[in-house]
Amino acid sequence: MTIEARIRELGNRHRQLDETIRQEVGHPATDPLQVRELKRRKLRLKEEITSLEARAG
Repeated sequence: MTIEARIRELGNRHRQLDETIRQEVGHPATDPLQVRELKRRKLRLKEEITSLEARAG
């Protein structure tokens, strides 16, 4: 898989997590621990995307 393809894949996963977080926060019985874990996963994806973009030039 090329770096560009990997960046696109990670970007899609990042957007999906963003949508999942929005849905979770919209529920009346939001689990703050689950939201925090989703945000951590989203941040790790963003960091990996940034790292790959730096390598790709």
